[in-house]
Amino acid sequence: MNFLIYTLGCKVNTYESEIIKELLLKEGYKESETNPDIVIINTCTVTNMADHKSMKMVRHYQKLFPHALLVVCGCSAQNKKTEYENLGVDILLGNQKKSEIVKLIKDYLKNHQKFTYINENRQLPFEDMQIKKFATHTRAFVKIEDGCDNFCSYCVIPFVRGSIRSKDFNTTLKEVHDLVLNNHQEIVLTGIHTGAYNNSNHDLTDLIHEISKEDNLKRIRISSIEITEINNKFINELQNNPKICNHLHIPLQSGSDEILKLMNRKYNLEKFKEIIKKIRKVRPDIAITTDVIVGHPFETEELFLETINTVQEINFAKIHVFPYSKRDKTKASLMTNQVSEEEKKDRSKRLIAISNELEKNYYQKYLNQTLEVLIIQSKDDSIGITDNYLKVKIKDKIEVNQIINVLIIDYKNGFLIGQKVV
Repeated sequence: MNFLIYTLGCKVNTYESEIIKELLLKEGYKESETNPDIVIINTCTVTNMADHKSMKMVRHYQKLFPHALLVVCGCSAQNKKTEYENLGVDILLGNQKKSEIVKLIKDYLKNHQKFTYINENRQLPFEDMQIKKFATHTRAFVKIEDGCDNFCSYCVIPFVRGSIRSKDFNTTLKEVHDLVLNNHQEIVLTGIHTGAYNNSNHDLTDLIHEISKEDNLKRIRISSIEITEINNKFINELQNNPKICNHLHIPLQSGSDEILKLMNRKYNLEKFKEIIKKIRKVRPDIAITTDVIVGHPFETEELFLETINTVQEINFAKIHVFPYSKRDKTKASLMTNQVSEEEKKDRSKRLIAISNELEKNYYQKYLNQTLEVLIIQSKDDSIGITDNYLKVKIKDKIEVNQIINVLIIDYKNGFLIGQKVV
């Protein structure tokens, strides 16, 4: 039988979809985008738009392949159970039992009974999944953590992903070892709250240190880390471990102390800036990217201007801008002083323009330099990324998964343009 997997959302979803694909292929199923007997949609609920897109894709594939068995899983399924049941989904899962999808498919094919499993208990075990090779990615994601206990006022994720739990330390090392044996040169450690990793008295820094002992592993990237989890131990590892990529994604969310407090973030701007300075002391050229939410309740124009001043002062390499999305169950959804959609759109547009300028300035620092680039795509020309997460375009066709030296000669449309150094 043929299957198709469509994934929305974050790197954790990408990892889990890749696991599902590997399990299906191992059982003899074949991947097909044009003639699937089974359609699996891994959903996202981080914003209202994410829910909308997830449901839109369910309806799209129902119309495109009306006779296919339809499996829907993930955060939006967890959050909007009734809505998906009303869409006539055959197998509906939240964020548990994804590793059992093959068995559930076989059971359905045998008895043709619809199946729903949504566990709303926050205290969950870590659903142990390991992968040996990413079929469609040069870089390999490894999910090391699940869940979040922060309960930021705007965020629904703690309600749909449960409490913090971590993958077994030795299991993680084995998974990374297998991926390196299969020629993955960059490992991306990911989770819902990656920096909260803790297993058998080993934290994220311990894990990174141990993973670094893999001789053929060239790069270790952290998908995201909170400023509160960057301590002196981590900074010391950052200083002394060249395998850690020269890029950190550290969510700021607001550049106003007043809004940070309303968001229930666990730091203030003084603390955030102090740790950024410590990071740049040991890695002066590091790319620090961030997330910012605009239009949180009570964000006035004056407070938004504080955010603009903050991001320019910190000098991020890129800002991922999100208009505030009102989510059921969250404290912010009950707040007065909601910001209008027009204001949110305007502030998003202004902040994105600043991000584009900051990104351009960071990229252009590398003109006329030779950089190590991991090739991730090769067609008529080649595209790769540097360890500080700069996108590089090379006119030559170069085999993927190679790390090559590239002389940077130009910057155009979000890409460094380079030529292979022979």
